[in-house]
Amino acid sequence: MKVLIINGSPRVNGNTTIAIREMEAVFKADGIDVETVQVGNKDIRGCIACGKCFDTGKCVFDDIVNELAPKFEEADGLVIASPVYYASANATLIACLDRLFYSTHFDKTMKVGASVVCARRGGCSATFDELNKFFTICNMPVASSQYWNSIHGREQGQAELDEEGKQTMRVLARNMAFLMKSIALGKEKYGLPEKEAWTPTHFIR
Repeated sequence: MKVLIINGSPRVNGNTTIAIREMEAVFKADGIDVETVQVGNKDIRGCIACGKCFDTGKCVFDDIVNELAPKFEEADGLVIASPVYYASANATLIACLDRLFYSTHFDKTMKVGASVVCARRGGCSATFDELNKFFTICNMPVASSQYWNSIHGREQGQAELDEEGKQTMRVLARNMAFLMKSIALGKEKYGLPEKEAWTPTHFIR
């Protein structure tokens, strides 16, 4: 099994990384392959709604988003981690996710998603909710923990002092691993849920 972790922090080895490392250790101990890609320090522009990805199968802007696409398709689980800016995720990360989810047309059903957020003090739950929306529009189950998936720290390295936050990350990783393995067994025995043809409706006719 494989997990892809997207680190939305612009800081290399920052507090968001501390949370991720707690999860990485659990995944590796459980025999799950894990790859972490840092995108918060990359030059990533937002989606321009050109629709070219429907013709070419990839985003028109050939950057790290297109590099992440096959990794996402191969993965059984996706972790999205971000620092909190004004009760929201890093804008670079959101630009990446908008394009990644929209330009990839493979079925994401039953890939397990988990969001991780890091803040000095407040805004974690709003950012947590924001990131989970990428999963819940794609038939992706969301992994939970003993608390909302957050860790706290301002200066680099301070998250190491948040023992509950680090424990929350470890519990999250264990729960995510259990979900991925359980879903794999369920797919073998029952297959994926039956799909209905999409019936789009609009507010304006």
